[in-house]
Amino acid sequence: MSRICDLTGKRPLKGHYVSHSNVKTNRRFYPNLQVKKFFVPELNQWIMLKLSMAALRTIDKKGIFQYLKDMERKGNLQIK
Repeated sequence: MSRICDLTGKRPLKGHYVSHSNVKTNRRFYPNLQVKKFFVPELNQWIMLKLSMAALRTIDKKGIFQYLKDMERKGNLQIK
């Protein structure tokens, strides 16, 4: 299962653990992803998405269909 947001494209970032002695060890910063099921009344179907919490807050604000239309307008998504 890839750790990439379906809508925003957020993915893990690379960084370092830094110890008291300043030794750097590799680590990864994972986005806060949740799997959520939405009903889109305009399309009359359920869709299941893996979303970052930032995308989920935007969907709560705008609505799922409006958010998908905005993504399509920007060229990041195609609605069938």
